Amino acid sequence: MTPPQHPEGRGRRPLIELQDIRKSYGGEAAGKEIGEEVSAAHGEDEGSPVVTVLHGVSLRLHAGEFVAIVGASGSGKSTLMHILGCLDRASAGRYLFDGRDVSTFDADALAWLRREAFGFVFQGYHLVPSESVLENTEIPALYAGMPEAERHARAIALLQRLGMGARLHHRPHQLSGGQQQRVAIARALMNGGRIILADEPTGALDSKSGAEVMALLHELADAGHTIVLITHDRSVAAQARRVIEISDGRIVADSGETQPGARSATDAMPATPSMAPAPQPGHGGASVLADMREATRTAWRVMWSNRFRTGLTLLGIVIGVASVIVMLAVGGGSQAKVMAQFETFGTRTMFVSAQVASSRNPGAPLTLADADAIRMLPNVEGVAPYIEDKVVVRRGNVDHLTEGGGATVGFSSVLGWGVAEGLMFDAEDELRVAKVAVIGQTVRKLLFADGQSPVGQDILVDKVPFQVVGVLAAKGANDGEDQDDRVVVPLSAATTRIYGHPNPTWIAVQVRDIERAQETAEAIEAQLARQQAGREVRIWNRVEALRVQTETARAMTLMLGLIAVVSLIVGGIGVMNVMLMTVRERTREIGIRMATGARQRDILRQFMTEAVLVTSVGGTAGVLAGLGIVVGLLLAGVPVLFSLAASVGAFGCAVLTGVIFGFMPARNAARLDPVVALAGE
Repeated sequence: MTPPQHPEGRGRRPLIELQDIRKSYGGEAAGKEIGEEVSAAHGEDEGSPVVTVLHGVSLRLHAGEFVAIVGASGSGKSTLMHILGCLDRASAGRYLFDGRDVSTFDADALAWLRREAFGFVFQGYHLVPSESVLENTEIPALYAGMPEAERHARAIALLQRLGMGARLHHRPHQLSGGQQQRVAIARALMNGGRIILADEPTGALDSKSGAEVMALLHELADAGHTIVLITHDRSVAAQARRVIEISDGRIVADSGETQPGARSATDAMPATPSMAPAPQPGHGGASVLADMREATRTAWRVMWSNRFRTGLTLLGIVIGVASVIVMLAVGGGSQAKVMAQFETFGTRTMFVSAQVASSRNPGAPLTLADADAIRMLPNVEGVAPYIEDKVVVRRGNVDHLTEGGGATVGFSSVLGWGVAEGLMFDAEDELRVAKVAVIGQTVRKLLFADGQSPVGQDILVDKVPFQVVGVLAAKGANDGEDQDDRVVVPLSAATTRIYGHPNPTWIAVQVRDIERAQETAEAIEAQLARQQAGREVRIWNRVEALRVQTETARAMTLMLGLIAVVSLIVGGIGVMNVMLMTVRERTREIGIRMATGARQRDILRQFMTEAVLVTSVGGTAGVLAGLGIVVGLLLAGVPVLFSLAASVGAFGCAVLTGVIFGFMPARNAARLDPVVALAGE
C-alpha cells in the first residue's frame, strides 16, 4: 500500500520532507556510504551481506503536527526516527528540512540542527548518570551558548512545570522511570524543542507514568510543538492526530497530513530554525570559555567518581615529574660541586710549574722571563707568577707557620681572588718593594683573635715587618688544603726581603677561550722549551679538566633527565589507556551530548580537558613530591641544586603528555557517529 498523494498546493511548505529515503547496512557499498563505525555498530562489516532497513520512504511532516509512527519491532521505525532527527544519514534519497537539503550539511551544521530544532525523548531516557536533574536538563542550552543564569532559570522553570522542582539535584539513579522521562522531556524543551522526537516514550513505564507522559506530549502538541511519536503500541499511536504505519521498511498506511488548528510553534517560542539563517559550520554553540569551564567541571567529577583508577593513572605522572625534578637537582648539585672546586682559583686558569729535579732532569726553575713569554701567546688573557714557600708570621706573642707567597698585581684578576677587607697591593707597591701584605682569613683569626681590624696593623713575616693592607676573601679548603691559611706580599718584596731569589714556584695563566685550553697548554710547553732547551715543565690544565668534568656532569644530568622522561612517557601511555577506557565506558554519554547539539569540537574539548586535568593534577603532585625529596636530600647532606626551570619544565611536560596522549582518545570520541554512540553500552 502506498501513502496517499497530496497536492503540492495544499497548505504551507512541509517542515520535513523525505523523498525516497533508503537505508542499508553491511556490504562494501554500505560501508562507504555510512561509514565503518555505523556498520560496526550494527554488527556488520564490509564483507557482510547488504541489509536494507528502509525501502524508499517518502514522507511530509508539517509544523505543529502530532504524528505517531507505528510498527512492529524491526520494522525500521527507530532507524527512520534517527534519520529524521539527523542522528543518522540515509544511504539514498533526499531529506529536506524547511526546504534545505540535509545531505549538504556537515557535522557542525547537523549538530546545530539537532540543537536548535529537535528535542529527543528516548525509551531508555538517556540521561547522563554523573549529572544532576538540573544539569541534564541544561545540556542543550549549554551547547547553544545560553548564559549560565538564563540557563539555570529556564531549566528550573521547565522542571517545575513538569513536577520535578523538588528533585533538581538528584542523580538519574535516584529517580523512577516516569521521573527520568520527565527530565528527558524537559531537556528536549530546553532550547525550544520545536520538533519533539519520542522513541517509545512509554515503553519502559508503568501504565500510570505512561499516561502522564502521553498527557505531557498532548500538552506540547496543543502548544504548537511538532510531535513525532515512535511506538509499537497501537493504543498509544491512536492518541496522535496522524498515524503512519511502517512495515519492513516501507510506509504501508498514513491517515493523512493534518493542518493543525492550534497555536503554531512560532507562537510558543521566540525563534525557530525556519526563521533563522541556514546553519553554517561553527555557527552558534557555546563559547570556548563556557565550554572549558563545563568540561573542567565534568572532568573533575568523572575523576572523583573513579578515584582509585585515577590515582593509579596519576601515579605514573607523579613518579615521572618527581623523577625529573630530583634527578636534575642531583645532577645539578654534582655539577655545582665540581664548579665550586674549580672556582677556588678561577675557572679559566691553568698552572705552570717546573718539573721536580732528578738525575735525568736538572730541574731548571721558572723565571719572570718565562712569564713574559707566556703572556705573548695567543688565547692568553693574563699571567700571574707566584713564589711560594712556608713562612712564620708573628703578632705579639702569637706565632703561626703559614703559606707565604709573593705575587704580582695580576694575582687578583687571574686567580679571581679579591679582598674582603682593605685593599690589594698595587703596581706602585711592587715598584718600591713595599713591605705590605694581605692575609688570609685563617691567619686573621689566629693573629687577630682580639677582634681588632688587621688593616693598618704590623706583623712579622720571617722576622721582617710588614703592614697589613687587606684581608683576602675566603676560599675554603681545596683538596684538603686550607687556601685561607696564607700571607701574600708583592713579588719584589718576597724576592728581596724573604726568599732571596726571583724564580716563581708556579705561574698562573688565564685563558680567553676554554675550548682552546689544551691547545694553549701545548703552546706554553713549546714556548718554555724554546726559552731553555731540555727543560721540562708541568702544566695543571684545570680548564681542560673543568671542561671534561662539566661535560661529564652534563651528560649524566641529561641521562638522568632522559630516564625521568621515560617515566613520564610511561605515565602518558597510562593516561591514554585510561582515556580509551573512559571513551568506551562513556560512549552512550557521548551520543547523548551529540543528540542534544554537541559539536565534534565540544566532544574533543571535553575529553582533552579530562586528559589535561589528570596530568595537571599529577604534575602538581609530582612537583610537590619532588620538592619534598630534594629537601630531604639537602638535609641529608647530599649536594643538590633545585631548579625552578626544571620544575616548571617537568610540570609543562606532564601537561604536554596529557595533550599528546589524550588527543587520540578524544579524537575517537569526537568522531563517533551519534546513532552509534547512543547504541553503545
